[in-house]
Amino acid sequence: MNRGRSVPGRRHLARLALLALLVTAVVPRLAGCRDEPAEPVRIRIATGSPTAVYHAFGESLAAILNREMPGVRASVLVTAASRANVELVGSDRAELGFTQADVLTADVVGRSKVLAVARVYDDLLHLVTLAGGPVRRLADLRGRRVSVGAPGSGTATTAGRLLDVAHLTDGVRRQQLGLDDSVAALRAGRIDAFFFSGGLPVRAVEELAASTATRIVDLGEWTEPLRRAHGEVYVTRDIPRSAYNTDPVSTVANPNYLVVRADLPEPLVREVTRLLMDRRAELARAHPAAGRMSPRSAIATDPLPLHPGAADWYRETKP
Repeated sequence: MNRGRSVPGRRHLARLALLALLVTAVVPRLAGCRDEPAEPVRIRIATGSPTAVYHAFGESLAAILNREMPGVRASVLVTAASRANVELVGSDRAELGFTQADVLTADVVGRSKVLAVARVYDDLLHLVTLAGGPVRRLADLRGRRVSVGAPGSGTATTAGRLLDVAHLTDGVRRQQLGLDDSVAALRAGRIDAFFFSGGLPVRAVEELAASTATRIVDLGEWTEPLRRAHGEVYVTRDIPRSAYNTDPVSTVANPNYLVVRADLPEPLVREVTRLLMDRRAELARAHPAAGRMSPRSAIATDPLPLHPGAADWYRETKP
């Protein structure tokens, strides 16, 4: 007597459902048009700067999806990062995207059509300056030229909140530059410091520190003020000497998520989730931050619910 399918049986059926979905998507709609090329399922992954973690992670994930999901064509979009990525996924201009948790305010969640695939790792807020310069603590930014991140980035959200709780909102001469432009401006002396939020190590910061005496400013004391003002999403994390060969510091961090269009089919998202978790070692070769994922921590995506396809995979694997 059949008392219910085993977990492997359900997984097999899920794979069959995905295969059927992809076949339906790629075969020509008109049976008579046999010479018409098949139309692949498009998965656009919204990332960030080419020298930041989201992009390296996204490139590796796209390669895995293209290799292991027949009928899928995955590609990476260079963006301003977190807030822009949520807007792209929510407006059907991307299927997947990376975002910091702190940009997911009630207003953003309420009007966006996005759900979560996984919590992937923590973004650490870097305050970067030249080692011989006058900026040694956050208060030293007063009156100075500071890049607070590109418009639409998670960096802009976190840095803006930090300057607010430190009563520096009107005290700095802000520039809104992306990561690569921030590094170039610091090298050229056009700014005195810049913020960037990313997983360790950030390649552009690594390259800067390898060629120029660099200081990462300690921001650990500001975690609690940020938590009091904006909720418990913020935590303290260390930037060790090994990251950039600079003095070790503590800083403010918050988790980031891989998000997905809410209307994507469950079998498709389930398979993306499986590959995201099963190929962690390969993703970690693209960037060490990706290797910090685990099924147990991946399900903690508050305030975003998991997509039903992702939830189904986690439920069966019992993280």
